[in-house]
Amino acid sequence: MRRIIVTQFLSLDGVMEHPVWSAPYWNDEVSGFKVEEDEMTDALLLGRVTYQEFAAAWPNSLDEGAPRINSMPKYVVSNTLTSLEWNNSHLISGDVIAGIERLRQQDGKDLLVYGSATLVQTLAKHDLIDMYRLLIYPVVLGQGKRLFQPGTKATLHLTEARALSSGVAALVY
Repeated sequence: MRRIIVTQFLSLDGVMEHPVWSAPYWNDEVSGFKVEEDEMTDALLLGRVTYQEFAAAWPNSLDEGAPRINSMPKYVVSNTLTSLEWNNSHLISGDVIAGIERLRQQDGKDLLVYGSATLVQTLAKHDLIDMYRLLIYPVVLGQGKRLFQPGTKATLHLTEARALSSGVAALVY
């Protein structure tokens, strides 16, 4: 069975929204942490908003990771989208939990969730997240979408913690 891995850039106060604030901290160690995810996964699981942002940016990107992201399967959870234009994108709608469960049963490597706050919160509510890979940045933003909504409860097991030279903490739960 495929696992669902959530990867997030978070401020110290848990904000995950529009992580442009993470750019000054990017270095080879952060890049290495992200490359490890690439080796574990072969498809993306995205919410509507993140999908639309990615679909607008990645097809014309010159970033070294663009060919991989553009070619890999992208599963988009949405009950409002009716068509997906980005290469190799597939819609999961209706009973999204059942759709995600079917996807987990398919052959392949793990599924990677970038951003997608609403999707992540839904997955957490249904206990469908197998791993969190978090990069915690030494900034406090005070407002914005957070990884965990008030009232969310979870007991996680820390499997890895690295202090990176840029001040970022890489945590795996």
